[in-house]
Amino acid sequence: MTRGLTNQQQLIYTFIRDQIVSRGYGPTVREIGEHMNIKSPNGVICHLQALERKGVISRQANKSRAIELTEPISHLLGASLPQGGEVSGGACRLHSGSDARVDLASFCGAERFALRVRDDSLLEAHILNGDQIVVQPQPTASNGQLALVRTGDAETCLRYWIAEGAHIRLQPVQRGLPPTLVEHAEVLGIVTGVLRDLTLDNMGDAR
Repeated sequence: MTRGLTNQQQLIYTFIRDQIVSRGYGPTVREIGEHMNIKSPNGVICHLQALERKGVISRQANKSRAIELTEPISHLLGASLPQGGEVSGGACRLHSGSDARVDLASFCGAERFALRVRDDSLLEAHILNGDQIVVQPQPTASNGQLALVRTGDAETCLRYWIAEGAHIRLQPVQRGLPPTLVEHAEVLGIVTGVLRDLTLDNMGDAR
């Protein structure tokens, strides 16, 4: 149980947390009332005000889905690492007793997914065989972004997206390969990050 909460407050807090984790935003007052079988919106608001006073949630006025947790989701789910120091020129400076953490939850945004790389075709983007690339689904890309694209012949590929007047240049990552010029291509998403496991088992699997 979160320290200092009554049983009812804990149930409401847990529902808010689960909704934020599962769909990326908090529930409305009405949704909380339906879930908790609280008939009056004022009854829900009283509980929310108590949770605010106890510092576990925050709310923005005049927004229906403005309930947020004060503690990062990554801390609650273990999706963070302590910031243990810095590396410069091969030398490491270790920090002890720091409260700073590296938030990994940004890799796990709503609807994001990963693609495992199975060859060396993305090396020039510093993406290695065996890496997992994180894709944010969206229908547009900015010039120069590495995008997941579907062309008119239904081929799905990773290319740098470059709009040039009346056509789009889909530039392969690998230098020396010719670009594809098309009048229309569908953007499925953009690459937002790379996950790499340097354990021996992973490297063996990748190669």
